[in-house]
Amino acid sequence: MEKFIIVHELSFSMTVQNVLKKVEELRDEMVDFMVDMIRIKAVNPAFGGEGEEKRAEFLERKLKEICDEVKRYDAVDKNGLKRPNLVGIIYGENRNRTLWIIGHMDTVPEGDLSLWKHDPYDPVVEDGKVYGRGTLDDGQAIVTSYFAARAILDLGMKPKINVGLVYVSDEEAGSQYGVDYLMDKGLFKRNDLVIVPDGGNEDGSFIEIAEKSSMWLKITTIGKQTHASVPQTGINAHRVAMKYALLVDEFLHGKYGKRNTLFAPPESTFEMTKKDANVGNINTIPGKDVFYFDFRVIPGYSLDDILEDMRRIASLFEEEFGVRIEIEVVSRSDVAPPTEVNSEIVQRLIKALKELRGIEPVPGGIGGGTVAAAFRRIGVPAVVWMTADEVEHQPNEFCRIENLVEDAKVFAYIAMQS
Repeated sequence: MEKFIIVHELSFSMTVQNVLKKVEELRDEMVDFMVDMIRIKAVNPAFGGEGEEKRAEFLERKLKEICDEVKRYDAVDKNGLKRPNLVGIIYGENRNRTLWIIGHMDTVPEGDLSLWKHDPYDPVVEDGKVYGRGTLDDGQAIVTSYFAARAILDLGMKPKINVGLVYVSDEEAGSQYGVDYLMDKGLFKRNDLVIVPDGGNEDGSFIEIAEKSSMWLKITTIGKQTHASVPQTGINAHRVAMKYALLVDEFLHGKYGKRNTLFAPPESTFEMTKKDANVGNINTIPGKDVFYFDFRVIPGYSLDDILEDMRRIASLFEEEFGVRIEIEVVSRSDVAPPTEVNSEIVQRLIKALKELRGIEPVPGGIGGGTVAAAFRRIGVPAVVWMTADEVEHQPNEFCRIENLVEDAKVFAYIAMQS
């Protein structure tokens, strides 16, 4: 038995080395794939973009080159736009379970173009990096998962279990038309393994196993528009909105101020973010004002309780200032159970990182929301992991070419584990 184990381990080691070498050989193809993909804009329609369909067409062709089966699941959003979701399966030696690696196709907008060194949709390869909107978030996930599978297949090998490559829409705006749409299709089983490469740190030592609740709110304040020279004849919605925002900000940070060191940052966050235009000229007092909150709340606090507090404060403002304050939930994701540290997917990833990088991984939680939460809610353990500089949503977003290669090695290693 001992001799058999030694022979088996040597065989696995040689197999892994061949796969890792093949990944290295695919480096230039990985960069070309990334550049071609990022040239196809896929800004989420919730932020004024045209959506993911053109990028999905490109990726569907690529998946058909390597997968045993490819299916496309098109959701249709409230504006009638197709929101495609791609599922490619590579059959393993054991077809009864699947290692799912899930990336998202949509991106946030580029923001202020003057802050970019290069056109965000004409990627530039420079200093070992690929620059462009969506290269890191979440193009890296798509490229690394694809080429991990490619490396195995190019050597005429099979993964130990099925490998499922899933590229979803709508992650940046709540996943209603993405992973949530896929949840009732019967694709995912409790004994499956799920990796979501959509967050990490610079050396790849952080494994995300938990997320905070999240909620986006639209706050509309209705006053009375008038000329700025006679403010007493109107009600300045902008002034009342600012007072309301600042009071809510201070109140929530005080009442919901507990810390949980599993997460970074360890406290709940309540941030004022987007602001809609109100009036088009300086000498008019606005009768309507709209701004937004982004909340990330640690476990133990209820989003319903927070909403109740906000509405109570709003009613006080309505009574005092003669305005109407409307609170609309734009997006909401209640906390999902964390993935257990001793779960199989966490332990497989820890083993891979120890073997390939010689590092001791650290499991923890984040404030950002990912599609992993959807799997945790249905009882499928999921981890979020990648090697990444924290440049998501920033101008001059980039991914490191070295991370493309090294992360693909990790995914290939896990796919070849018994």
